[in-house]
Amino acid sequence: MRPASPRRAALACCALIVAAATAACSGADEPQPQPTKPPTQTGKPSDKPRQITFGAYGTKEEVAAFQSVVDSFNAASSTREVTLQSWPDHESALKDVLAGNAPDAFLTSRIDLDQLVEAQAIKPVSLLLDERGVDFGDRFSRDAVDAFAMDSELQCMAYSVSPMVIYYNTDLVDFDKMERRDYDVPTPNSEGVRERWTLAEFGAAARFASRRGDKRGVWIDPTLQGLAPFIYSGDGQVFDDDREPTSLAFSDDSTRAALDQTLQILRDPTLTPTNAQLARATPVQLFKRGELAMIAGFRNLVPELRDAEDLDFDVLPMPTIDSRATVGDISGLCLSADSKVQGDAADFIAYAVSDSAISTVASTGYIVPANTEVASSSEFLAPQLEPAHAGIYNDSIRYMVVPPFIDQREELVEAVTPLLERLVTAPGTLDLDETTQEIDDASRLILSPEETESPTESPTESPSE
Repeated sequence: MRPASPRRAALACCALIVAAATAACSGADEPQPQPTKPPTQTGKPSDKPRQITFGAYGTKEEVAAFQSVVDSFNAASSTREVTLQSWPDHESALKDVLAGNAPDAFLTSRIDLDQLVEAQAIKPVSLLLDERGVDFGDRFSRDAVDAFAMDSELQCMAYSVSPMVIYYNTDLVDFDKMERRDYDVPTPNSEGVRERWTLAEFGAAARFASRRGDKRGVWIDPTLQGLAPFIYSGDGQVFDDDREPTSLAFSDDSTRAALDQTLQILRDPTLTPTNAQLARATPVQLFKRGELAMIAGFRNLVPELRDAEDLDFDVLPMPTIDSRATVGDISGLCLSADSKVQGDAADFIAYAVSDSAISTVASTGYIVPANTEVASSSEFLAPQLEPAHAGIYNDSIRYMVVPPFIDQREELVEAVTPLLERLVTAPGTLDLDETTQEIDDASRLILSPEETESPTESPTESPSE
């Protein structure tokens, strides 16, 4: 496993402090969140319940599941009433929150945490959830909790974590048939699960699936996120610094070596979709139609793939070059710093991460719960549904590399994506050294523009003077 960066180690330390503070709450059974006492009223008490707003983003199905959680909470309380506010994605949610329109409690992505803390938009949840008996230690993914620790506090409560994995069509990638034909295949463990595979075995699967002219073996998005697992697995680096990056590190020798091996597969036109295929359908659509054997993706693909006709699929971890690695998204539940009902909102967060509540959302198939009890339960693993080996998501979490916070994330993606597309998809001979240097140079203009400006020339006297 990759050694932790200084920032990651610091976050882990913060989370351990939080976990230690709640160790007394650990036990075989989950402590039930206890609602706070209502404030002392003077005069005639009001029959109107206190109003709490909760914000969440996602698909219609995900939002409907969150509404079920809200309804369950409201049914059990006569003094508080939660109203759900929804957004289509986390970018819309972040925009609203930073504009001062934050609900009392809300769902967020870990990549937005730095901005939320800097804007003083959230209140740390450590002590409030500790008071409510939430066990940060054994019942939640350590990696997910670490990701929301900052400034010696747990800023938001880890909710879900989704590592990138490989989805494969089990009809096109038939490991038993491959083995009979002397292809390299991943070795199953004692339970028959293929829980790890090498880049060579990944390439062999792509070649096996492409043996018929109308089928293609693999597609990996030519993006920072798509290439990062291969770079990290080859002991390369995506950024020049894990804490305060000033550039991408694609021209680093280890990164180039990892890319060189990976691109031998991703640039092979006999293994990847043709331009004609990509012109009429997205890679996910090709996968659903049975024209593409493997794609990389996250847990939110599962409901869409389950609905596809005549598609049998399963998952494997990202392939390994030197060490196991992947990337992913982590979401958390935050408490608005401006909320007038912080105690009530904390009650709702404590309820939302409980086994019964998060099982409701996990059953939709869109998320991997940070709650480890639910992540190992039938509500998430769903052994009667595809993918058959959903435990791969849980196993992959420990190998996730958490990226640094980057305020100019959208600008960086816009600047380097055309170069990454050339790196992966441009026909002909690739000059890897030149292209990776161009990628780093383009990133430097975004991440450290002050260091790339041309020095101002000092005035000089003319010869006549």
